[in-house]
Amino acid sequence: MEKLVVGLGSRSYPIFIGDRILSRLPEALQENDFPKKVAVVTNPTVKQLYGGKVMSVLAETGFFPTEIVIPDGEAHKNLNTLEKIYDVLITSHFDRTTGLIALGGGVVGDITGFAAATFLRGVPFAQVPTTLLAQVDSSVGGKTAVNHRLGKNLIGAFYQPRLVFVDLATLSTLPGREFSAGMAEVVKYGIIRDSNFFQWLQFNSQKLLSLNGPELALAVKKSCHIKANIVEIDETESSLRAILNFGHTFGHAIETLAGYGNYLHGEAIAIGMVIASEIAVCLGVASQNDTQAIRELLQAIRLPVTPPDFSPDAYVEAMLRDKKVQDGTLRLVLNLGIGDCRIEKITDPLPLFADVLS
Repeated sequence: MEKLVVGLGSRSYPIFIGDRILSRLPEALQENDFPKKVAVVTNPTVKQLYGGKVMSVLAETGFFPTEIVIPDGEAHKNLNTLEKIYDVLITSHFDRTTGLIALGGGVVGDITGFAAATFLRGVPFAQVPTTLLAQVDSSVGGKTAVNHRLGKNLIGAFYQPRLVFVDLATLSTLPGREFSAGMAEVVKYGIIRDSNFFQWLQFNSQKLLSLNGPELALAVKKSCHIKANIVEIDETESSLRAILNFGHTFGHAIETLAGYGNYLHGEAIAIGMVIASEIAVCLGVASQNDTQAIRELLQAIRLPVTPPDFSPDAYVEAMLRDKKVQDGTLRLVLNLGIGDCRIEKITDPLPLFADVLS
């Protein structure tokens, strides 16, 4: 079991990464002074696979766990589900000396984190991500949120976990489509921050899809390391952290327009990265070869690269509700070739997107 640290002063926390380490979760919680009375928030799928093991190892080591099962899928990451979590916490007499554990993917992690941030004005929580996307991205960095029908993650808070606990073995039960969706965020790190990592992913894409142990562990650790370093510099996305949204502005528009759940988050982000790269080509900061390399790697890991057929007007309207809009101006993360990026203000986005989408 290896440990990385997200360095945020008094709010620093570890990321534990290992293979078949779920039974050591209590050890990690105790090491980080986690409360003994805990609510384990999960969904029906993860409950069936890992809920019993987690509940039993907690109960056997002096914890007092209560299980909260919420519906599966992005469509349920909303205020109605959040209220159901509050209902259990209140009726089970949870107080400020108790904690929450998110056992599941990005939806479970996001909504549990927001519940922890807002219940009694804040209680500790831990992330136990069971999907690749959550392990390499959403569990690290303290972004918590629920969706609104008009936009993704519009209601949320920055609230850091007490720890993140990554068991790579949970990926063995992940459907192939979900694994590929998680790989979109891994590819993102190479595009925006590390060209050598991008090239390594090109060479090892098929080994990763077959869940080859050493390569998978390296990809997860490298992704977490890059994410942690960026969060340490800019915790609340006032500057540098915004580059992690590469592909997300257009991707979130796809999720909103298509209906939450019809595209997996990573699938939408994959398309969004291709569109962002095409715009970078139009603006002269990337080459068509760069875009082609991005497209081919995403296709190699079985991700879509073509946007659904909504009008440019519909896309722009959805993007202008994005959290990254400032003073009514769209801000896009554009790749500078492979391995670097910048944030660009787009004052008149419609002609640009109409050209790229044509």
